[in-house]
Amino acid sequence: MQHSTVLGISIIAVLALSACGKHEPSTETKSSSSGKAIVKIGHVAPLTGSIAHLGKDNENGVRLAIEDANAKGVEIGGKKITFQLVTEDDQADPKISTIVAQKLVDAKVAGVIGHLNSGTTIPASKIYADAGIPQISGSATTPKYTQQGFKTAFRLMANDIQQGLVLSNFITSELNAKQVAIIDDRSAYGQGLADEVEKNVKSNGAKIVAREYTNEKATDFKSILTAIKAQNPEVVFYGGMDATGGPMLKQMRELGIKAQFLQGDGGCTHQFIKLAGNAAEGFKCSQAGMPVVMMPNAEDFQSRFEKKFGHIQLYAPYTYDATSVLIAAMQKAKSTDPAKYLPELAKISYDGVTGKVEFDDKGDLRAGYITLYEVKLGKLAVLSMHNASTILKTTEIK
Repeated sequence: MQHSTVLGISIIAVLALSACGKHEPSTETKSSSSGKAIVKIGHVAPLTGSIAHLGKDNENGVRLAIEDANAKGVEIGGKKITFQLVTEDDQADPKISTIVAQKLVDAKVAGVIGHLNSGTTIPASKIYADAGIPQISGSATTPKYTQQGFKTAFRLMANDIQQGLVLSNFITSELNAKQVAIIDDRSAYGQGLADEVEKNVKSNGAKIVAREYTNEKATDFKSILTAIKAQNPEVVFYGGMDATGGPMLKQMRELGIKAQFLQGDGGCTHQFIKLAGNAAEGFKCSQAGMPVVMMPNAEDFQSRFEKKFGHIQLYAPYTYDATSVLIAAMQKAKSTDPAKYLPELAKISYDGVTGKVEFDDKGDLRAGYITLYEVKLGKLAVLSMHNASTILKTTEIK
């Protein structure tokens, strides 16, 4: 009896020591039915709430990329791989974003596409960085995201410094506005872009006659619009999303405000036109990217995407490429281990549907574009395209 007890204690001690040894968690699990290794790719966006249409658009871009990779029968490190989408809803809420980010870390995803909003992407990025999991956002444009020094953070489009320059130059040079009113929704994205526009409009010699703010869930804007009306602005710029921008423009016209209304990419959507109704005609906006019809390799993608999911809302081509780039980096590294494929991701050169994907030392896209649009006959029509890299270099030279 005593001998058995000692033996049992010895076995337990050995097992405990083995458990204490450092062991890197595997990102692969075995499928009993197919014999293939399953590799999880995470995605996060608001899938409920007022901008769920954008979140589903992002998710469907990831979904199609995973389906395409699985159809090709990808092999990594001599193993046949089946990629599996693990998607979470952060409800565009920064607090929830950290909760779902930790869920993805606990689920041992090999990489993450997202988040959609800048305000959710930033707090979540710290969690992914601490876990060593690569993250690519196809839609978060705030500069702060890639300025935190995280080696795991990447962005697949131009940022708001570049977008703000294009918008402000358009306001002062093309619209020749001298008096500008600015509103933002107090989100990291909305306020950040509005600040960039304000800074550059001022440097271009125009006057900011009003600076107001609302929130992402507001529906009645007549109080702040009435205050703005008294200042007689020639242009009203709104930093926010389409769910609030559309109704805001509609209420502007109801109050008799004839100023030109502008937004960044958050409002440059078909949903905005739907929400603004007849007031949308002549609305001008920017997108941190080029039109789908002008993307180098997007014709087949657009056809297949729209047949399966319906009209592209905004960011789906970018989340498709983000997913494809993650997988390409794994293939180059011959490993799905984030620590092993992260160096390949940082130096990747990939021809995606949106164009050439290469990252700088911060994780920003090397050659992004900004496109200006105008609503004509109820549709977004291209006004002009601007190379984001050239914009920054020209500004730095000045």
